[in-house]
Amino acid sequence: MSLLWPGAGLAAERGPVLSDRLADVAAHLANPPVDARPMVRWWWFGPAVVQSQLERELLAMKAGGFGGVEIQPVYPMELDDPARGIRNVPYLSPEFLDSVGFVNRKARSEGMRVDMTLASGWPYGGPNVPVAESAGRLRVAVAEVAPGETTVALPAIMSGEKLLAAFVGAGNAKQYDAAALKMTELPAGPGRAAVAPAAGARVMVFYIASRTGQQVKRAALGAEGFVLDHLSRKAIDHHLNTVAEPLLKAFGDQPPYAVFSDSLEVYGTDWTDDFLEEFQRRRGYDLKPHLPTIFSGAGPDAGALRHDWAQTQTELVNERYLTPVNDWAQAHKTQFRSQTYGEPAVSMSSNRLVALPEGEGPQFRTFSFTRLATSAGHLYNKPVISAETWTWLHSPAFSATPLDMKAEADRMLLQGVNLFVGHGWPYTPPGLPEPGYAFYAAAVFNDHQPWWNVMPDVTAYLSRTSYLLRQGRPANDVAVLLPNDDVYASLTPGKVSLSAEMHKHVTPELTEQILDAGHNLDYVDAESILALGVGHPVLVMPHVTRLSPEVMAKLSDYVRGGGKIIAVGGLPSLAPGFAGAQRITSQVVAASQALQNTPGVTLVADDTAVSAALAKAVTPDLKLASQSADVGFVRRKLADGDIYFIANTSNRQVRTTAKLRATRKSASWWNPHDGTTSAAQVTPALELDMAPYESRVLVLSDGDAAAAVAPRKPSVVLADLSRDWQVRFPGAQPQSMTQLRSWTDDFSRRFFSGVAVYSKDVELSASQLNGAAIRLDFGKGTPLETTPKVPAGMRAMLDSPVREAAEVYVNGQRAGSVWHPPYELDITSRLRAGVNKIEVKVANLSLNALAGQERPDYRLLSARYGQRFVPQDTHLIVPTPSGMLGPVRLLAQPDK
Repeated sequence: MSLLWPGAGLAAERGPVLSDRLADVAAHLANPPVDARPMVRWWWFGPAVVQSQLERELLAMKAGGFGGVEIQPVYPMELDDPARGIRNVPYLSPEFLDSVGFVNRKARSEGMRVDMTLASGWPYGGPNVPVAESAGRLRVAVAEVAPGETTVALPAIMSGEKLLAAFVGAGNAKQYDAAALKMTELPAGPGRAAVAPAAGARVMVFYIASRTGQQVKRAALGAEGFVLDHLSRKAIDHHLNTVAEPLLKAFGDQPPYAVFSDSLEVYGTDWTDDFLEEFQRRRGYDLKPHLPTIFSGAGPDAGALRHDWAQTQTELVNERYLTPVNDWAQAHKTQFRSQTYGEPAVSMSSNRLVALPEGEGPQFRTFSFTRLATSAGHLYNKPVISAETWTWLHSPAFSATPLDMKAEADRMLLQGVNLFVGHGWPYTPPGLPEPGYAFYAAAVFNDHQPWWNVMPDVTAYLSRTSYLLRQGRPANDVAVLLPNDDVYASLTPGKVSLSAEMHKHVTPELTEQILDAGHNLDYVDAESILALGVGHPVLVMPHVTRLSPEVMAKLSDYVRGGGKIIAVGGLPSLAPGFAGAQRITSQVVAASQALQNTPGVTLVADDTAVSAALAKAVTPDLKLASQSADVGFVRRKLADGDIYFIANTSNRQVRTTAKLRATRKSASWWNPHDGTTSAAQVTPALELDMAPYESRVLVLSDGDAAAAVAPRKPSVVLADLSRDWQVRFPGAQPQSMTQLRSWTDDFSRRFFSGVAVYSKDVELSASQLNGAAIRLDFGKGTPLETTPKVPAGMRAMLDSPVREAAEVYVNGQRAGSVWHPPYELDITSRLRAGVNKIEVKVANLSLNALAGQERPDYRLLSARYGQRFVPQDTHLIVPTPSGMLGPVRLLAQPDK
């Protein structure tokens, strides 16, 4: 039966809709529930918004198929201009909060979801953060002590700082042996301090609790200030009281569906005021004498000490940031949605502490921040896992196409994402010249893009796939143990991030070995194993050297229960941390020796041997005969069926076969674009013929099979339609286009952005229509051989034959849209014997119009507010080919 997952806000009152039965899932296939619709990050620049425009944009989002918004106030885009209605109001001002409340009421009346960022820009911080509550870091000051010198200059200790320890030893400021330093009494300051004379040159090394000084990134007017200390409960509570409480009051008795935190980019943080005390309490020894080792990495104990120092930061950010904010959200009848990666050093299992984990990044064949969130969702039973999607997509702004959206979205789906948060929708004031505002480093997905005409079709695809991939349970076979303890031991002051360093352990080659062997994967870590054990058939341990005896005991239980372990490079041999290291190391070694001699445990030398070991350990879930690097899949397991999402992630056609391990009574294809279904044949093998970037949904069922579709004959060309179209641009008379070509070939259309209508009459006889499926085919497109010079993000490496999207009308009726391969449309039901009028409404990019304009001069804006942004990659703003490029053909497929 269908289940409603508990939550808050309007959308949660309706769902999400979850089921473990295919019949229930199929009932919503044609019209997926609204809770599965993608959302957009809505940038409010300034903030300088007016409610009439907010309402217009909100209604446009709904019409385009978006289900909700995440409000994100950011930097001003213009100076105040009363004549044009531009007025930047302070963040948290009554005017701003009134707009928040207005949007919430309007969105709820339209059945849409509203999430609220609990800050402006990122990370959390602002003017209410005093220096004593700002992000902390440890810094070192070195003073040289000349031979015979009896005093030394003390470092200047500024506001927000505290001198923690002083050490003395031989050497100079450029070279000294940190391991040989001796701790001395803290000198009284300020100024100079007495020091015993010595014959040789020495240094006095001071360790100071300081601040990173980081400012909130992309802050709105009135939101400027220090980034807060995420390791300090006092700083978090202060932020919740001064920022979050006023925001929530603006929502009245209708709280937001969720409150949001962007990725943790607290650069350089590694300390907090009571760190020494907390470290002593948790680790059982005093860190102060070991501060030189933490900084230098010198000596045999450096890794163990750094491990404990970094692990303590994970515990503090879990207890003092994630847990309190999540608790606060629950108390306010909302939920905490969090991108839990970055700095401070949150772990994969830190996601268990938030209601709604969110990922970011489409790198499905390498280590991925997104897979951190989806794995935690799978492990800790969080059925809806969102991802910030299309960050940096096809830079510069206004270059991204619907196909670019799909190419990245599919990679998110393959990692287990089942809700998209698009990055993003820039608010644009009324009356601004097209194409309006853009965020400094992001694609634009609003109705200022000409290809907005197909956005409802794009969002229908995103909604349907999101809905399907939250049904049942995750079914990944392989778990990869994240070696957090090893990463902790390798971290250095100023860069304490598990996620930033994990790629050195979970390599691209390791991930590819697992995927190409016919499996998908989740991450696990020591925390999840201690809490939950291991639930996957196979556990891969990539060069894990540090692990606690308690985790080793869990692994022993796992293998005795039938689990398989593939250990790359050997089994653990070291205690994780410093205290009792010799004793604990001997326990770890003994446990590894016992494990190594247990059936089900395989040791391999390196990552390249993992695929072969997997083949012996477990039957592949879905194994391709060829082109496995191009095709990804993810499976959801239901009580009476399996749902496979299969995607060609390449710009080349895939023709191959695949064998499935799962056996059910019947199989069918569920079309993710329109919700139609057809029978599938999976024995003796599944035949796959997939266009570039094509995706499909295969459903295996215990129910009866649908009627088999009789194979059709190969397609024949009814008519070549590549010539002699009538083309009508807005405000102009139709003109003949003898040969299809780009609009930019016409100098007068070089900077045109919009929709042009191609029309043509095609005469067909009754015999041509009889029993044939007729498709309008626009061509295959052109694969790009090399990556274009796009500095960041990704794009689809295929030039479409329709630049960039089109709606097709036959005899006045909409037949569908064309925006992704295969670039064809079944128009059988719209045709009739005699003359048929075909209209193709082709939309290009806003980039072309932008290319014909001078770039804005932000000199005065930066003079007034400081330089808060720099538009990215503007040198790449040039007109792109546009229109229907061909060849265009009418193809018929006889039914027998």
